[in-house]
Amino acid sequence: MNHPPPDPRTVGIRTLRRDGTYNIERRGIPRRRFTQDAYHHFLSLSWRWLMAYIAVAYLTVNALFALAYLALGNAIENARHGSFEDAFFFSVQTMATIGYGKLVPKGFAGNMLVTIESVIGMVGVAVLTGLLFAKFSRPTSRVVFSRNAVVTTQNGVPVLLFRVANERDSMLVEARMHVVIVRGEVTAEGSRMRRFHDLVLTRPETPIFPLSWTVTHVLDESSPLFGLSPDNWRTQDVEIICALSGVEESISQSIHARFSYVCEDIRFAHHFVDIISIGEDGRRVLDYTHFHDVVPDGLT
Repeated sequence: MNHPPPDPRTVGIRTLRRDGTYNIERRGIPRRRFTQDAYHHFLSLSWRWLMAYIAVAYLTVNALFALAYLALGNAIENARHGSFEDAFFFSVQTMATIGYGKLVPKGFAGNMLVTIESVIGMVGVAVLTGLLFAKFSRPTSRVVFSRNAVVTTQNGVPVLLFRVANERDSMLVEARMHVVIVRGEVTAEGSRMRRFHDLVLTRPETPIFPLSWTVTHVLDESSPLFGLSPDNWRTQDVEIICALSGVEESISQSIHARFSYVCEDIRFAHHFVDIISIGEDGRRVLDYTHFHDVVPDGLT
């Protein structure tokens, strides 16, 4: 298999960003109407943007109903004539089914509009409750990957290492790591493509995950990374993609974490600083302050 010189525009460009999201621009996919995929859209938003959407939608709907009440004329008893403020807050009370009693609907048209708004308010609360509960209950990982991977020697054999740890106090059980490399290759027919190759790990899974986990891949003849030096690592434009899965013991749900390393993230002839020590009470101590630190081989 030939490994062509990489496109200078793609060197060091990640398939995965540091936060585990895809760094890919998708084109040519027919756009779905917002209403066809609204639930997934809102569920995937950050909390800040979701609350902003909710606030804007709530204010907009109440403002529209306030204008509708004003358009009916004298539809709100005890409200000041033509007062948008009174109409808006009457709409808020109606949608939230508060009913303080000072402002009340007047006439058949006003009561019909209140009925419509009450139904919309109940449906909106039901949908919003389901959405917030689904978003709040989604399991999230607090797994941290080392910023760099290292190539060093263990027992006379070159190995690729990176480490990972669980920042939560809760136990992560049945953790499993899957690592692949992505690089450009040319087939016998001359077609250029990005190929995925699995990296065999010395320990791909662990039943418990209380401490840090140093993931190890031996760079022997069977490894797709065998023989790569600091000079030709960039030549092949290699990206290492790591995917961890496990079960969060406290909620009994699966969690997933992803990370990637490109050529500038690899430190050759380096090793990680030891972060596990024994405390005064005899318990093991995991020091996250040096979790990402690496030093040249030959130094402790």
